[in-house]
Amino acid sequence: MNPFNYSRSSAAAGAIQSLVKEPQAHLLAGGTNLIDLIKMGVVAPERLVDINPLPLKSVEKTAAGLHIGALATNSEVADHPLVLQDYPLLSLAINAGASPQLRNMATVGGNMMQRTRCNYFFDTAMPCNKRVPGSGCGALEGYNRMHALFGASDHCIAVNPSDMNIAMVALGAVVHVRGPKGERTIPFGEFHRLPGDHPEKDNTLERTELITAVELPASAAAFRNHSHYLKVRDRSSYAFALVSVAAALDMDGTTIKGARLAMGGVAHKPWRLHEPEAFLKGKPATEATFRQAAEIAMQGAKAYRYNKFKLTLAPNAILLALQTASA
Repeated sequence: MNPFNYSRSSAAAGAIQSLVKEPQAHLLAGGTNLIDLIKMGVVAPERLVDINPLPLKSVEKTAAGLHIGALATNSEVADHPLVLQDYPLLSLAINAGASPQLRNMATVGGNMMQRTRCNYFFDTAMPCNKRVPGSGCGALEGYNRMHALFGASDHCIAVNPSDMNIAMVALGAVVHVRGPKGERTIPFGEFHRLPGDHPEKDNTLERTELITAVELPASAAAFRNHSHYLKVRDRSSYAFALVSVAAALDMDGTTIKGARLAMGGVAHKPWRLHEPEAFLKGKPATEATFRQAAEIAMQGAKAYRYNKFKLTLAPNAILLALQTASA
């Protein structure tokens, strides 16, 4: 581990200025991912700017929906009465991630920025375009069991590791950020990006910008009574998803009035399933309907040598998640 400077910031403007002045500065919140990256030699910050003193921890209801501060911990959000009441899908997804100890430290903003857990990214002896642009992708011809089915490129087939992100994109969250040029909002579905020719870029956040909050729309509360998060993994705790599904339905009896559907473990970004959502609207909540939706969701999927099992696992997971949510 390389030596680095450490400072604390009690104002958003000060934290942003640190990023502007020092290109190798990194923001430190819970540190649950950043410390791993430093220890493994993936990143070598010259300065860590501790932003925990910033007043960005509130979870409160607004006219637009639910405002969640970027520094609210995963545990605080998952257990918050307003989340449990109106957005239980988010609570289910967060509690499926990591371990209780990590959820007690990890923040909402940090979870959003979490980097891939691809073994080739963490192994500095292996080629990885995400870590060293232009070095190649070891996973393409390597052991790619955990890797993408959708949106990959010849430069990267890694997946986004976050469970929280899958629920956030399904619920239509909006990200609030602040930078040297002021404040702006980013739809959650546009925050993370596909690898394309630049897999080193995980998201659309500028390097000198700070996430201040995430807002869940009031309209998403309509899905609170029929929500389920299904995570298929190698062990029941502290394991990343092979495939995960966030499913939420707005029901009128046995008829689906609306649907929210997203997948994890299958793409470089949280994978929102817009076409299956549109198909489900107005349909009866039956196994046949859900199977058709799963078939639509899998259109365009491309597997690699060691993850071909996902072509069967993923639609079955969608089917089970929708059946559970509808019940």
